[in-house]
Amino acid sequence: MATLLYYSRQMHFQREKRLEEFLEALPVAIGVLDATGRPYFANKKAREILGKGVVPNIKPDQIAEVYQNYIVGTNIPYPTEKLPVVRALQGEIASANDIEIRVGDKVIPIEAWGSPIYDDEGNIAYAIVAFQDITDRRRLEAESINFTSQIFQINQAWERFVPRQFLQLLNKNSIAEVKLGDAVQKEMSVLFSDIRSFTSLSETMTPEDNFKFINSYLSVMEPAIRSHNGFIDKYIGDAIMALFSGSLEENTSDTEGENLTADDAVRAGIEMIRQLREYNQGRQRAGYRPIEIGIGINTGFLMLGTVGGHHRMDGTVISDAVNLAARIESLTKNYGVALLISHKTFSQLQDPNAYAIRIIDRVKVKGKSDMVSVFEVFDADPEEIKQKKLHTREKFERGILLFRLGDWAEASDLFEFCLKIYPADSVASFYHKHCQHHLRKST
Repeated sequence: MATLLYYSRQMHFQREKRLEEFLEALPVAIGVLDATGRPYFANKKAREILGKGVVPNIKPDQIAEVYQNYIVGTNIPYPTEKLPVVRALQGEIASANDIEIRVGDKVIPIEAWGSPIYDDEGNIAYAIVAFQDITDRRRLEAESINFTSQIFQINQAWERFVPRQFLQLLNKNSIAEVKLGDAVQKEMSVLFSDIRSFTSLSETMTPEDNFKFINSYLSVMEPAIRSHNGFIDKYIGDAIMALFSGSLEENTSDTEGENLTADDAVRAGIEMIRQLREYNQGRQRAGYRPIEIGIGINTGFLMLGTVGGHHRMDGTVISDAVNLAARIESLTKNYGVALLISHKTFSQLQDPNAYAIRIIDRVKVKGKSDMVSVFEVFDADPEEIKQKKLHTREKFERGILLFRLGDWAEASDLFEFCLKIYPADSVASFYHKHCQHHLRKST
């Protein structure tokens, strides 16, 4: 009997020795607690990471302190009850990746997995924990986050030069996907705006003051465009060319919804004029003279894409609709008004009666063969002026019709009526003078 007991102990010892040799050879750190929660074994890799081996006679609630376990990035000791090896003593299979071990001046982040080991009777005999140094992984993760952040910042910077909406219309996710010749045809509203008499204004300023003025002015105009689903295609000195293609949802929808590009553009133009009024108040307080702008809007199909060469290209839009918008803007000087739209834009407004609009003329724009009807939008006028224009609108528009028909006398009377109500009406004055000119010629 004694011999059998001896051989049994020898076999048990040999099994434990082979198991210990196996655990020592593993490239992963291994630690073992006995059933009472005291350290029982630590392999070579564990001793390297922990800076020590088995510390006998310590209690489970001392493990975090003895082995310097902390919550990652803090000076808070890791809660003992949350350590995977301690949880394994409770019969759990647990893991954690928010532990760091401090050995001298070294800080080692680890990932750990704990598992219970049962005896033949189903009782927990040991708790084993496998853990590894994840310093390299954390470094790579940090580099990846940093790289992603840099890419995000670069994309944000690019959006200042190439608007996100421009890329979206080309079905591109980033500027890196854009190639020379990429283009798409789409119906859009085009807005041109320009500062009146900018050349003479700029001659009174130094180049540095010119830049400051332009940037302060444009920074006021841009939000009015962006807030109405538009984006600025380009700045041309003091001029702005903006495009309206509808909201993001409209562009990505598979169903054909209402086309709101005309309304967006007109609302943006109205907002620009209102913002200019506030901007001018600031200029006057600072001792500068106020500025005036003209805005022209047209709606139609255009080609949006990239032009240039392989080493230098630019995003642009090409269409007769674009040229017409620029021509309409130039007409604002002739009539002395701030905002003009074409009949194409007028016809696409969801509810033209929602705006303060009156027809101004039917003209043949320079460089164009077709006649174009032009409308003034005067929602942004001061309320008193707006009401006077609304009050005289019916007679004003009848005067326009009679003028076109050559009835100079009756047209003149109608415009004269308008001027009595609102003497500063530049358009009524324009037509009244022309009526008088024709009447003098006919006598």
